[in-house]
Amino acid sequence: MSQQETMSLRKFKDKFPDEDACCKHMFQIRWPEGYRCPKCGHDQFYYIGTRKLYECKACRYQTSVTAGTIMHKSHTKLDVWFLAIYLTAHDKRGIAARKLEQDIEVSYPTAWLMLHKIRKAMGDRDAYYLLAGIVELDDAFFGGPTEGGKRGRGTDKTKALIGLSLDKQGRPQYIKASVIENLRASTLADTVKGLIQQGSVISSDLHRSYPCLEKEGYTVYSKEFNPNENPDHLKWLHTAISNLKTLIAGTYHGLDSKHLQAYFNEYCYRFNRRKFKGQLFNRLLNACIGTTTITYHQLVDGVPVLT
Repeated sequence: MSQQETMSLRKFKDKFPDEDACCKHMFQIRWPEGYRCPKCGHDQFYYIGTRKLYECKACRYQTSVTAGTIMHKSHTKLDVWFLAIYLTAHDKRGIAARKLEQDIEVSYPTAWLMLHKIRKAMGDRDAYYLLAGIVELDDAFFGGPTEGGKRGRGTDKTKALIGLSLDKQGRPQYIKASVIENLRASTLADTVKGLIQQGSVISSDLHRSYPCLEKEGYTVYSKEFNPNENPDHLKWLHTAISNLKTLIAGTYHGLDSKHLQAYFNEYCYRFNRRKFKGQLFNRLLNACIGTTTITYHQLVDGVPVLT
């Protein structure tokens, strides 16, 4: 990816003072070489100011700068969207809906929905990539067990599979996380294929399902996880998992399993771009532009969920 413009808060406010400035910026991103009709490719249009639509002079097809993005058909002004994306991109601990509600002065349901749309963009963007090379892999459990429920791998908490790739010096590189129904060999193999590139070396513990990954084109290196005897085994991964649990317990105060994957997506997206600093807004904005929207009812099936 080419070097992107850094964006401090002051620079952000100067560049996007109102909705018109945001619309112009969206136009430049959508059509960097000039307008092209999404339907017929014609390069001439009428601008319908009352509806903020671009109408093709050839086929009369109408489109907007937000069509095909997470902001499509949103009643929230574009400059408010830009601010929400900026704040979300730059808060490394994650921003709760209650906090965003106050910062951008919208209702709680609107803030909640905006954040979930942004998290969808984060997940969709990271879905383009797989972990590769040497990858630490382990399962983890989130939420609280029912009263009297089992602990450990027999728990009824939500199960997740976390993978962390390492660079040539053995330092953390990229991370992926997925909610998983169970740790049976077939389920594990299907999930790992969506996280890790075949041919990679997987470092794991001695769980009986991990050797099945050898049949899927992975090299599996397993040893017992014992912090006293093997302090370096999976150490980076367990640190990342601990940070993820702290984020969920601290910023979001625990989550329903229905939306847990969305928060995994957010954590992984931030972790994977931790070195980009001032480019975070531009990168997240481009992810939001490249992702189709999701509705409130699709998220909660018509039942409001407060997290």
